Amino acid sequence: MAGGTDPVARLREWRSVAPDTFEAQVREEAAWLKQELAAGTFDNDQTTLGLEHELYGVDRATTRLRRVPRGLLTHRDVCPELGLHNAEINTCPFPCNESGLRALSHGVAARLRGVQRAAADDDLRFVSDGLWTVPPAEATTREYLTAATEADDLTLGVNVTNEPRYHGFANTNKAMGGRLDLPGVDIAADYPAFVALTTSIQPHYQCRRAADLPAQFGYALRIAGPLLALAANAPVLPPDLYDESPDRELLLDDGWTEHRVPIYEQIINPTDGPAKVRFPDDVDSPADAVDAIVDDETLVPAPCEAGARFDDAFAHLRHKHGSYWRWVRPVFDGATEAEANTRIEFRPLPAQPTVPDAVSLVAAFAGLLTELHAQNHPVGEQSWATARDNFYAAARDGLAADLEWITADGDATTDTARLYEDLFAVAADGLERQGLSRAQAAGWLDPLRTRVTDGQTPAEWKRATIASRLDAGDDPAEAVYAMQRRYVDCQAETLYTGTLADWPAPELAAVHA
Repeated sequence: MAGGTDPVARLREWRSVAPDTFEAQVREEAAWLKQELAAGTFDNDQTTLGLEHELYGVDRATTRLRRVPRGLLTHRDVCPELGLHNAEINTCPFPCNESGLRALSHGVAARLRGVQRAAADDDLRFVSDGLWTVPPAEATTREYLTAATEADDLTLGVNVTNEPRYHGFANTNKAMGGRLDLPGVDIAADYPAFVALTTSIQPHYQCRRAADLPAQFGYALRIAGPLLALAANAPVLPPDLYDESPDRELLLDDGWTEHRVPIYEQIINPTDGPAKVRFPDDVDSPADAVDAIVDDETLVPAPCEAGARFDDAFAHLRHKHGSYWRWVRPVFDGATEAEANTRIEFRPLPAQPTVPDAVSLVAAFAGLLTELHAQNHPVGEQSWATARDNFYAAARDGLAADLEWITADGDATTDTARLYEDLFAVAADGLERQGLSRAQAAGWLDPLRTRVTDGQTPAEWKRATIASRLDAGDDPAEAVYAMQRRYVDCQAETLYTGTLADWPAPELAAVHA
């Protein structure tokens, strides 16, 4: 590439691409892709699963946020992410069966063990969490996220990874959201680095046939709210990010249970065009899913060179897909024609306390998409508007949200216990359909069942721990920092083999922190 490795030169090269020429290439590639989808090229003989897992780095002694050393970002199992404090590990695809789930779990754990050992040499620890709350030693949260330098007409975030696709978001002609407006927070934030507050897990489910995508995508939208309510893990922000010192009510009652959702939407969505980060529409066909990507507005066109991969035949469309930030989105790719596949990427979930917690969500997602489709489950008739409202209610209130569901018997309900009884039964049936025994299916789902039974998601564990520290006399900021230290300590003891249910009760956590 003409720009070499210099991010400024590469970004200038990207900005030199004529948007009309880029969009014409996208449309041409999309037409070819739709033909291949109809011809069965993207069909497969089995369902597979994969996982993207984001992390952030902290100082091992203080739990303060830290940048990941450049050398560590070249580790074979690490991919850079938006913030210099971020890293991502990815699994290869595994068959959707008992052995595949075990392989996925062991694969995440093996990669994470390797990068944790390497990080320890730099006195760094990687944390799996929904949102960091302890700023770095050298800056406040706002200073760290807004630090930038100017290179002629370009704005480059100091703590943003040096990739054109990341810097490009701050140097597009489209006006980004520009303001973070949350309970207790009102910040002019015209730079996308604020989304680096958060980290997530993103399960991928490969459809056996491209023709199955519309129905299974629709079911993914209907389960987005219930699964997000179970997974919520970002109920508070860094204390120094609030406009004034937060009080008990703000920390425990007023905030979103999953702040990642409003942060992404408010920071990334343009002020002068359609929302890019949002709950997606249903799709009627694979071609409809492709057209939705084509019709989405491109933020940063790029020169896309032809390579040896099969999916380089639609390289411009794949680049555009990189900023198609729907909470659930279709994926079309494949290094070879034999590997061409159609997937559903599920993006609502925050990173979890432990690897088994994360894989439990993957198993539930896989079982549900399998069985809801196989049964033609009545929740597929739920209106799109209700599914959307469920999603945002779950982000706002977690398990306390009034979610609507339609059971296998066709009964509409807002009863939380009945919703999850049906949801877990369907997920277990789906895992059995993929070859698991009933006991094996139950084992993968038990961590989530426990959350419903105990009423304790990661977000509620955090709130209860903060409450216990406030009761013990801590000021609000110290209560949040104490919670975060305890979170990191508990995770260090349980990351690979435990679950949230194994963590000490918050009142005990307060005594021992």
